[in-house]
Amino acid sequence: MSESVTEKVTYPTIATLSEHEGETIILRGWLYNLRESGKLLFPIFRDGTGTIQGIVPKAAVAPEVFDRIKGLTLESSVIVTGKVRADSRAPSGFELDVQDLEIVQQVSAETPFPISLKEHGVDFLMEHRHLWVRTPRQSAILRVRATIMRAAAEYFDTNGFTRTDPPILTPNACEGTSELFEMDYFDDGKAYLTQSGQLYIEATALALGKVYSFGPTFRAEKSKTRRHLTEFWMIEPEVAYIELDGLMELAENFISHIVARVLEGHRADLKVIGRDVTKLETIKAPFPKISYDEAAAMLAEAFKEGKIENEFVYGNDFGSPDETYISSQFDRPVMVHRYPAAFKAFYMQPDPLDPTKALCVDVLAPEGYGEIIGGSQRIDSYDLLKSRIEEHHLPLDAFQWYLDLRRYGSVPHAGFGMGIERAVAWICGLDHVRETIPFARTLNRIYP
Repeated sequence: MSESVTEKVTYPTIATLSEHEGETIILRGWLYNLRESGKLLFPIFRDGTGTIQGIVPKAAVAPEVFDRIKGLTLESSVIVTGKVRADSRAPSGFELDVQDLEIVQQVSAETPFPISLKEHGVDFLMEHRHLWVRTPRQSAILRVRATIMRAAAEYFDTNGFTRTDPPILTPNACEGTSELFEMDYFDDGKAYLTQSGQLYIEATALALGKVYSFGPTFRAEKSKTRRHLTEFWMIEPEVAYIELDGLMELAENFISHIVARVLEGHRADLKVIGRDVTKLETIKAPFPKISYDEAAAMLAEAFKEGKIENEFVYGNDFGSPDETYISSQFDRPVMVHRYPAAFKAFYMQPDPLDPTKALCVDVLAPEGYGEIIGGSQRIDSYDLLKSRIEEHHLPLDAFQWYLDLRRYGSVPHAGFGMGIERAVAWICGLDHVRETIPFARTLNRIYP
């Protein structure tokens, strides 16, 4: 009795071609660009993991194959057979000697791919974001983003944290409802899209010790700055029996881990993006730490010396220009701690040495990228938390469950939040946060 055996065909990716030097492979992807020089064609293919240039001498392939490639339009989907050849001049270090090409779908010449290699305006690119993400730079950014998200979760997963996901729909806010998206919730009144999972993971931290949440968050802040989105992803750890110093150590080790993972796997992508990796290679714990008072004094001195235009008023929160100047004085993230409690959230623990200050920290990224982490030690006293809720004119009934956490086995605890998109913007060196997420939601954009 005979048995037929079907050989399994494997399809290497462009990212793994270094493992197939000298081999004839089959590549599935799309045509990114096509140049012609006499009897030579130079198609550039992409497959989602990178790009590679093909070489097609007219004399080396069948006439119909040469004509088929010559007639290709941008973004036509193709299956290419060719031999992998090392070439130090090529951006990827390899080229593909094309032997054959099958067209899966040819883009019509009458309706060509709208994004060409010429310059396009931001509005046009955002309107065509579903196609813009195919370009090498945007694809590289999204690959780096994926690694940042994986590395962020990996750090906590391998350091004894349990992931606990808070609700996206909440009956109340962490810091008031003025910047929340409101919706009707059946017969129970109003609900809001979450701006943070913090309050809920404080509850799970007191159950499990060390926890984190990771998911989308929403801010109805009418801001048009390059740092703001209305929908973004946030990772938030919360730890029982930890105080501010321990929280700062956690934050610096966490950021160092993420940057190390990106450098480990994405030097080629960072080159495509145009990122100077030498600035990332310095990102290692420990980070410099300064108090709010020291940062304010730094700004006062800078104004006096004419290094900044606007005088900083002590007692205010730092604006973007202030954060930019402070962070420019360091080659790695700087941790600014103990801000005035007056403009900080109601749940932050006062400094026992100076109750006008909160035991909080903001981590400012270098190169003008501003705050990437905000965190604090939380109030663990029932009476103090209750009075703070009342002082902030928040509905006491909505926070009864949160007060219960201080009524039953309260302990010192702390946590922080890091917005993924701001981290991506900084690590990739991007001018605007809209490129850090597949489909940005901003004040004036919800399409596509």
